[in-house]
Amino acid sequence: MCVDKQKCLTRQLVGEVDDKKVYFYYLTNKSGMELCVSNYGATVVSLKYPDINGVPADIVLGFDTLDKYRNDTYFECNPFMGGVVGRFANRIGGGVYTLDDIVYKLEKNNGQNCLHSGIRGFDKVVWDPMTSLIDTCESVVLTYISPDGEGGFGGTLTTTVIYSLTDNNEFRISYRATTDKPTVVNLTNHAYFNLSGEGSESVLDTVVMINADYFTPSDFLQIPTGEFMSVENTPFDFRKPITIGAGINNIHDQLVLGNGYDHNWVLKKERDGELSLAATAHDPSSGRFMEVFTTEPGVQFYTGNNLKDALVGKSGKPYIARSGFCFETQHFPDSPNKPQFPNTVLRPGETFESSTIYKFSLR
Repeated sequence: MCVDKQKCLTRQLVGEVDDKKVYFYYLTNKSGMELCVSNYGATVVSLKYPDINGVPADIVLGFDTLDKYRNDTYFECNPFMGGVVGRFANRIGGGVYTLDDIVYKLEKNNGQNCLHSGIRGFDKVVWDPMTSLIDTCESVVLTYISPDGEGGFGGTLTTTVIYSLTDNNEFRISYRATTDKPTVVNLTNHAYFNLSGEGSESVLDTVVMINADYFTPSDFLQIPTGEFMSVENTPFDFRKPITIGAGINNIHDQLVLGNGYDHNWVLKKERDGELSLAATAHDPSSGRFMEVFTTEPGVQFYTGNNLKDALVGKSGKPYIARSGFCFETQHFPDSPNKPQFPNTVLRPGETFESSTIYKFSLR
């Protein structure tokens, strides 16, 4: 029940999965910004924010019913839409890694690779929900206990994700995880943004800045080679704001391999784990401006190259290729097999913690 009608949290029962109730939670701040998240997949369902004329639009891709996240057609080609992906986000080469001399064989769902933890990752399970007032912000707190061996990973991993919406138009995500056996952890949210409004055909005119001097190039299977490649004089140089479309069709071999941008950038940090600016995005037509802050060392910038028009979104329009982009704040892909990358090992007695903020304004 909302006491303050300008700042509240409500929920709607939308179905059941595995005998567990699934809800859509709606958070609204004093300026009228609205965030909808679900405990199915810890999914960001919608995010409404006004343009320079005061007209609100939903700026994340997604679906208006639980069934569309789960039916066969959507399930097979639903590209992790808005969900929390884990326990290890991004790709692990060969679907295998070794930790403490134990070989872990994972589910392969991306050719020979394990992508976002296999066939049934964190984006396809029901999380235990509760609501809470955290730092004066109404928040949705979601917890999932991943059993030892799920997807091939070792250890029982207890993960909590907190979604908050502040009166400063900040959408905040906090992650926390603990384990009872050594394991690897890499958590992110896979929201697709279109600052013109979901259902708009293209994000190529979006102006992007990424605070990184280097990115991690990939091989022909889209697994990082282990190198750090300078963005200087490449279409991967977003240190100064530039449109997505300016370089996406360049014949650079990395863009050809990914059919566009689908790479990890090495964020500039003064100190490991500090909350700092990772990226920005601006839609000149609407004036919407998004800043991304994170404690993570990297961000996967993905331009929706593999979206298929079989996916029909909330506005009734198909989600075609490059109609949404992702800023997936994260540790680096294939880190368990790349000792030179930031460590992703979590051991008993340790706590994985991470924070990301998406802040919105008009320009």
